[in-house]
Amino acid sequence: MFNSKEYDWSKVSVVLGGRSVTGVRGVEYKESLEKELLYAKGNRPVGIQHGNYAYEGKVTLLQSEVNALEDAARAAGANLLELSFNIVVSYGNAGDVIRTDTLVGAEFTEVGKSLNQGDKFMEIELPLIFMAIK
Repeated sequence: MFNSKEYDWSKVSVVLGGRSVTGVRGVEYKESLEKELLYAKGNRPVGIQHGNYAYEGKVTLLQSEVNALEDAARAAGANLLELSFNIVVSYGNAGDVIRTDTLVGAEFTEVGKSLNQGDKFMEIELPLIFMAIK
């Protein structure tokens, strides 16, 4: 039977470095492949050349989750930007097969924090790169 029901945010689970993250507010990731038109005789392309794959994204976390990650990094004698870990993103509806993407060898590229008047909590967006989606 075909089920066309879309996944909603409540059906998403994120595991970062082996730890289930409850303070996640968003996750975004993509795979891209460099492509370039190949020109020869004439003014129309004769082919498409492929280059390197690239993987990037971002995770948006509550400040308490970032604090926990920073504490874990310090305990390991490192900085949050020096850690490498897998991120597992799973989603699915009850009764469906659970879809899982594993972002292999993820590393944050920057950590910035901001809080403004009237904010009720701090939300931190952490850009990242990784080596593959499995």
